[in-house]
Amino acid sequence: MELHLNRVDYIQVGVTTQKTMRLLPALGKKASQKVAIADHDGIVTCFGMKKGEAVPVFKTLPGQKISRMDLGGAAGTPQEKIFVCSGSQVRGFTKKGKQFLTFDANLTENINAMHVSGADLFVCASYIYNHYCDCKDQDYYLSGDKINDIACLSSENLTRQIPVLACQDRVLRVLQGSELVYDIEVPGPPSVLERYNRDGGEDVLFGTTDGKIGLVQIGEQSAATKWEIDNDKKKGGILCIDTFDIIGDGVNDILVGRDDGTVEVYGFDSSSEPTLRFDHVLSESVTSIQGGCVGKESYDEVLTATYTGWVTGLTTEPQKAEAGPGDEVKMSKETQSKVEALRAELDQLQVKVLQGREQYQQTSQSSTAVSAVPVFSINDKFTLCQDDASYSLTLEVQTAIDNLLLQSDVPIDLLDVDKNSAVVSFSECDSEQPNGNFLLATYRCQANTTRLELKVRSIEGQYGTLQAYITPRLQPKTCQVRQYQIKPLSLHQRTHSIDQDRPMNRLSLVGQFSFAEIHSWVVFCLPEVPEKTPAGESITFHFHNTFLGTQLEANYCKGEGHFRSDNISTISILSDVLSKEATKRKINLNISYDINDDSVSHTLKMIHPKLECQLLLARKVQLIDALKELQVHEGNADFLIPEYRNILDESADLLEEYKKQPAHLERLYGMITDLFIDKFKFKGQNVKTKVSSLLEILDNYDLNSLLDFFSEA
Repeated sequence: MELHLNRVDYIQVGVTTQKTMRLLPALGKKASQKVAIADHDGIVTCFGMKKGEAVPVFKTLPGQKISRMDLGGAAGTPQEKIFVCSGSQVRGFTKKGKQFLTFDANLTENINAMHVSGADLFVCASYIYNHYCDCKDQDYYLSGDKINDIACLSSENLTRQIPVLACQDRVLRVLQGSELVYDIEVPGPPSVLERYNRDGGEDVLFGTTDGKIGLVQIGEQSAATKWEIDNDKKKGGILCIDTFDIIGDGVNDILVGRDDGTVEVYGFDSSSEPTLRFDHVLSESVTSIQGGCVGKESYDEVLTATYTGWVTGLTTEPQKAEAGPGDEVKMSKETQSKVEALRAELDQLQVKVLQGREQYQQTSQSSTAVSAVPVFSINDKFTLCQDDASYSLTLEVQTAIDNLLLQSDVPIDLLDVDKNSAVVSFSECDSEQPNGNFLLATYRCQANTTRLELKVRSIEGQYGTLQAYITPRLQPKTCQVRQYQIKPLSLHQRTHSIDQDRPMNRLSLVGQFSFAEIHSWVVFCLPEVPEKTPAGESITFHFHNTFLGTQLEANYCKGEGHFRSDNISTISILSDVLSKEATKRKINLNISYDINDDSVSHTLKMIHPKLECQLLLARKVQLIDALKELQVHEGNADFLIPEYRNILDESADLLEEYKKQPAHLERLYGMITDLFIDKFKFKGQNVKTKVSSLLEILDNYDLNSLLDFFSEA
């Protein structure tokens, strides 16, 4: 069954955070519902729809930024009390807007996730989980990594409420009281949790920052993953999930909001796995999503809230028939009066803007005038994409972006992004200077661009800072700077386990350093490591290289650290950076190595398919111009052998692929060269003079001759 939904914009509030909009329960079956939404200005707005107009129910006074909203109420009664958290404080409002609760959790960090159930309040702040009952402390848990969301499950089959925490290190942690019962590995860092059935049940939905969705059945001692949906189309990360029967087949559908503005509805066929039934793209990230009835009684809809505060409905209500070419457009009196009211409002706003401009011009010329810098908020995300080993930088501003300047003090490549319509221009850089730039790029945005997505690829072993200077279309001109660290092992990603059968190299450190000190060095070297020093006396992390597929194990405690990898270059980079960091703190390190020669041929064999593919692509691209010239000269391409005809047929795709991967071949050559130098560095030999011979072999590449060169050198 196909699903047709039509877009309707309701109101705009301030900038919103994830999960800060909820629909209050309906008073009757199919009756329209009230909407409660909270924003960064600390205002809670509740409104309903009447004759197509948004009618406010209540609006609170501004205050601290609100980070979450949930609905609650006594067990067995409608859940219509509105709870919001800002800072470490939780406030409760009735559906009429009367404040009945102010509770300070006295946490050192701001609350970023909350769940309300009857008299129970569950809150999470970065690494800390707290459970309160009637505002009295009950349970406490310190997580090993950042907590992104919380859900609490209860059903007839469960003897107790089960809190589930979504943690940044790719696990869901299931608690009992203040203890961890077990954890569930998920395919990406989970950003959001939602109960599949609000009325009770053991199923919880999760969404990840890399766009995957799954359903897990939670038991008291163990869990089972029912299904997972991969992000094959490379859409944005998941910010919000809800369940609601929008299709009307009696089964709850899954509503999903992503950070690239995509809204999706997944339905269930006869199979138990969901299928995509509807999708729609908004121009900014979707922070909240709810299913219900808002605009008109008896018409269900998917209600969304976006980053800049727009509340938008995708409704099942059919739109009026559109006029065809040559037809006269006949508007109802109701629509006509709406259009006239909007025009009048627009005229008033234009007059106000002109008056404001004149006033500003007059005051700015006086000697006592003070220029006020306009404040604007930026939503930014810098994440490593596993599929193409690149970093995705997403910037979203509450007003239109005028231009963006990217500056980097380390060598990085800018990759093409299809969604990006901004015009990029590069400036010359002098990287030889101390603190010199390796990249200076300016993006000039088209009018009304509020969201920009860029992709960069770094080189492992080269570390520094990438800076983004964002200038919006505001007067007076103002700019904000955001900094992103490029780490020495920037292309490594956390994983749950590694293959122990691979040939491994070992680096061991012994010295007078504390657990916190060596942990801070590991945080400096590797992405996705929690900044907080782990509880306990030792810790083990596993990583895999997203570009090559090699792996790394880091195990350390106070006074010693052991690092194992099947790639000698990874060990070499770690050794250099860790000894530098220790020297800065005047700590003496005793460093020992255990190098496995088999690991070199193993790494070369892992590089081989990538290198072969890139060489083949480069050869095909080199032939395109000559083949096109021949085709023009001869009038057709029938005389060419099938292989060359295929190259001509696929020329557009080949050029597109080659353009998307600038310097890919040079990167692979660089990795093989580093591997060659590092292999002999650990034997105390300098082989830089033989690099030219190595490059000759790479130009006439054959895996066996390359392996022979490595062993004979």
